[in-house]
Amino acid sequence: MNEKELVAVHAAKRVHDGMLVGLGTGSTANYFIQELARRRVEEGLQVTAVASSVVSTRKAQALGLPLVALEHLSRLDLYVDGADEVSPDLTLLKGRGYDLVREKLLARVSDQFLVLADPSKLVDRIGARFPIPVEVMPFAWGLVKRRLEEIGGGGDLRQTANKDGLVVTSYGSLVLDMVFDPALETAALNAFLNDTPGVVEHGIFRGLASAVFVAVDGKVEEHLAKQAGSE
Repeated sequence: MNEKELVAVHAAKRVHDGMLVGLGTGSTANYFIQELARRRVEEGLQVTAVASSVVSTRKAQALGLPLVALEHLSRLDLYVDGADEVSPDLTLLKGRGYDLVREKLLARVSDQFLVLADPSKLVDRIGARFPIPVEVMPFAWGLVKRRLEEIGGGGDLRQTANKDGLVVTSYGSLVLDMVFDPALETAALNAFLNDTPGVVEHGIFRGLASAVFVAVDGKVEEHLAKQAGSE
């Protein structure tokens, strides 16, 4: 069992009968979807799922998992997904894919948000290895970019893999991939992005993760979020 499969199976053990579960997107999330489907067939697990993307929707459908549409959702018991970076306070960087709005919605309405990672995803600060994706309204991208440049941001619109066009998200937005001064605190940047008109969503997931599961030397380490008021 590889590291991705190890953390995915570990997370799937948290799923119980009757739960409504959010499915993430990506190679690690795929292992989680596969394990849920296996438990449903072999153990009779009664579970309903909601997917964070077209990709995870198709994966779940192919494996026979019952799905509900995001439009019918008011809350989730559990949401399981990966992350591109994880800082010591369990702030996440997500969004190298194109479903930031769905992913943050699911993370926000979940009673528990479990994040699957390997040691390479652990960083000292968000933005250490990847640009921070900022999803923007198509007509506002220039104004947003100039506002972000005012606080030292640098970057441009994300291009398609073969560089013949611009990436468009599932929400119909464009994506600015931005790099910021390491001295700029993540909390301040998160607040600034939240307060910038024209920004649809961004890749900083702060205060949302309940736990991060990291596979190390064949075992799963659990990094738990601090509870409000705890030291």
